[in-house]
Amino acid sequence: MKKQERIDFISQTLNEIYPITTIPLNHKNIFELLIAVLLSAQCTDERVNKVTPKLFSKGKNVFEIAKLPLEDIYNIIRPCGLAPKKSKAILDLSKILIKKFNGSVPNNYTELEKLPGVGHKTASVVMSQGFGHSAFPIDTHIHRLAQRWGLTNGKNVKQTEKDMKRLFPEKSWNKLHLQIIYYGREFCTARSCYGIICKICKNCFPLRKKPIKTKK
Repeated sequence: MKKQERIDFISQTLNEIYPITTIPLNHKNIFELLIAVLLSAQCTDERVNKVTPKLFSKGKNVFEIAKLPLEDIYNIIRPCGLAPKKSKAILDLSKILIKKFNGSVPNNYTELEKLPGVGHKTASVVMSQGFGHSAFPIDTHIHRLAQRWGLTNGKNVKQTEKDMKRLFPEKSWNKLHLQIIYYGREFCTARSCYGIICKICKNCFPLRKKPIKTKK
């Protein structure tokens, strides 16, 4: 297949398998989404969804979270891993949101990425899934599949984001981001397929015989 044919096939297949996409991280508002995405770094969404209800029962909003002892936050989120760093980030960013933004989450990349524990990927998820802006957050699944599907050279996630935005129409970014994540978890996982087994890989590259080594 030529690249545009692959792009069309990928879009069609993902829309058939995942016609409706829901955000995998449970949340009631943008602040809770921000915290959930922060906690999801090197942690499964399933585990995050078990931890966040406990955290938000202890502190129901940013003002209450900001008053919690650091140790309490740490003990609650410890199952998510990297708890010392994440608990401090949660406490510090909550205080900053109150001091600088009256408790609201800022609706722009510049201010979001200044918050403790918030990188470009986290900010992109909040901007797209929280505020509804067009964005293409690149996580490990998307970075891996974009390489297996011949859509990027995999040099780094920044380049992958640039390539995916160039190849797919902007109106599809928010949904496509979730579709690829779901597909990567279900059919083209890190320890299977390797670019030669799943439906998309087989159809896009029918002559491919050797497993693809993806760059991290």
